[in-house]
Amino acid sequence: MDSADIISWTRLVVLIGALGIAGWLDHKERRVPNEFWIVWAKPAIFLWTLDLLVAEAEWYVFATAAGMVAYASISVIGRPTMKDILSGSRMDIAVSLWYVVGIAGVVKGLIMHTDETILSVILGDASVEATLWWSTFAVFIPLILVEMAWRTRLIHGGADCKGLMWVAILVPSWSSIPILFPETMENSVIAMPPAIALLVWGGFAFLILPLIMTFKNLKNGHTSLKLIWHAERMNVDNVISNHVWLLTTIAEMPNGEKKILHRTRAPRKTPTIEKLTKDIEILKENGVEEVWVTKKYPLLVFLWPAILPMFLLGGPMAFIMPLLGL
Repeated sequence: MDSADIISWTRLVVLIGALGIAGWLDHKERRVPNEFWIVWAKPAIFLWTLDLLVAEAEWYVFATAAGMVAYASISVIGRPTMKDILSGSRMDIAVSLWYVVGIAGVVKGLIMHTDETILSVILGDASVEATLWWSTFAVFIPLILVEMAWRTRLIHGGADCKGLMWVAILVPSWSSIPILFPETMENSVIAMPPAIALLVWGGFAFLILPLIMTFKNLKNGHTSLKLIWHAERMNVDNVISNHVWLLTTIAEMPNGEKKILHRTRAPRKTPTIEKLTKDIEILKENGVEEVWVTKKYPLLVFLWPAILPMFLLGGPMAFIMPLLGL
């Protein structure tokens, strides 16, 4: 193996290890501390730097990559403010200088490669230098898409957002990691950015969950068609200690009679511990011992197994579109 192969296989090992640990932390604690992403950002940045060194990239390509890392760092350390800069905050001053370097790299790259657009890169008509710079600048695409998805609540967890941004830095392009069966990717004109492809593969992994839940509930003798594909039965005393949404509630009918109802959907806003405790007390007062709940599944848990199809096939659209005759 040459240097590029060693770097790409190392990236894959780092991707598997870090997402596996992050998924486990998110599953057990429902949070992944910022310190975790700061620690694992170091090998991601180091490997990207090695990649650019092997490619003998110009200074503005390194600066552009630094700008992408600076933008991703917002999700962990926040944006520097003028107030903090003027007060002498070393962190904010350092990050601001980092932004200046990134902006300089982007501006220089745009000036150098105005005649070679990203379309020429996609079509394979651009020079090696232009292809390298545009592929570096293109990391901005998954970063901004992930941030927008988080701000619009398409991605709910902050850890999920940070994890996908970290993947975008670790795997800036498809040449960054090995693909076992690359034929489909090689024949595809357009491919998703690796971080977005991992998100889509994770969505496919999530689609397997209803099948597992249905089989599990039917095996346990639960046959409610509106609930068995996404919910499960649990002792009411165990709800507080588990990461679940309570679906069972007590409703008072017009005639004054109380009736047990099971919501199909989880609440839009997670109730406070006080509210959940009160709901459980009401259920117990009415003799309810078992309730329907749906578990809170972190996205990171599904991103980890999604590494396998990405490693085998690359981007999902490059594989699916030929099957659809496109």
